[in-house]
Amino acid sequence: MSMSTVTQIVVPAVRPRTAQLKLKAEPAALPDINTIRKAIPPHCFKPSTLRSLSYVARDLAMAGALTYAALTYIPSVTSPLYRTLLWTVYGFLQGLVGVGLWILAHECGHGAFSVHRHLNDFVGWVLHSALGVPFFSWKFSHARHHRFTGHMQKDMAFVPKTSPSYFVRSVGGALSSFLDLEVLEDAPLVNLIRLLGQQLGGWQIYMLLNATAGEDSMQNQDAKWWRRSHLDPFSGVFRPQEALYVLISDLGLALVGAGLYYASKALDWQTVFLLYGVPYFWVNHWLVAITYLHHTHQDLPHYDGEKWTFVAGALATVDRDFGFIGRHIFHGIIDTHVVHHLFSRIPFYYAEEATNAIKPLLGDLYHSDDRSFMGQLWEVSQSCQYVEKDPSNPGVMKWAQ
Repeated sequence: MSMSTVTQIVVPAVRPRTAQLKLKAEPAALPDINTIRKAIPPHCFKPSTLRSLSYVARDLAMAGALTYAALTYIPSVTSPLYRTLLWTVYGFLQGLVGVGLWILAHECGHGAFSVHRHLNDFVGWVLHSALGVPFFSWKFSHARHHRFTGHMQKDMAFVPKTSPSYFVRSVGGALSSFLDLEVLEDAPLVNLIRLLGQQLGGWQIYMLLNATAGEDSMQNQDAKWWRRSHLDPFSGVFRPQEALYVLISDLGLALVGAGLYYASKALDWQTVFLLYGVPYFWVNHWLVAITYLHHTHQDLPHYDGEKWTFVAGALATVDRDFGFIGRHIFHGIIDTHVVHHLFSRIPFYYAEEATNAIKPLLGDLYHSDDRSFMGQLWEVSQSCQYVEKDPSNPGVMKWAQ
């Protein structure tokens, strides 16, 4: 069942390379944030602690049930083929549940989990630490991503390149006698390599090097590349007063690491990898894909500082659809991202109602795309590689055609 939308973004299967960006409106024509807020029922801004905790209990119960079933039944399967198949199914399912828990911790980071800040921090720290995420470190940088979404210099995540990637340019230079650079950019093998790197290692590279962040997004602009880690209390990513919380984040990861070490002693490292490592990679795959597709679409702009506004950046996002899994396991994060960027304190269980409330006001400014989520991951990676200045709209960057 597809979520109803006001504006459906439709992209032809094959686009001519001369196609123009379809901007819906100039930033000056955008409604102000208070006007949008008034369109949303007031109760949508009020989280229920009990309801939020019930989702944590539900997701933990599912994770526990999957772990129990895997440890109890899979080792007793004698056929190596069937045992491998069952571990594969377990890893995939546990990865889906892990994303749900990740999103609940994400709610905590935004203050949308409850009205109690210490409860939000504690639940978020526990859940994210269990998933290998430095909670407070992520919370600080993620807040700045929301503050500067769509800003080419200050956004913290998935700021697009302004020229073909180094990999494409290097290979293109070596093969310039045989291949045109544009042909190489669109080559399926190049796209596959790019996607595999992004989906398997994108999260880790972001955590360690602050990759894909804008050039002016750092709190310390003079920090060297090795001082940009989310694990470093004195990283250029953070302000000095945030160092203690980064250390607390690191402590959470250390405790989880110790738990995994002792679990590997009690079981064996192969079993622990199957129980935790495989779902870990699935979780990060989904989260990178979700974030990437929310902020990357051929018809959505990015802005230089002269044209950027908070509302313009928040509306330069797109809601997508992932069916039952997206709505009920991923807590609607895929379907209701536009309103989340406008008002990140709205709990996820009110986000669809809030989205429906603002769609009449936004009209063509609201964007959604109900096509295959995984299909779009491939297509968007191929068609949205770098941005260039829009000559007809100063301060706006469009995806290169």
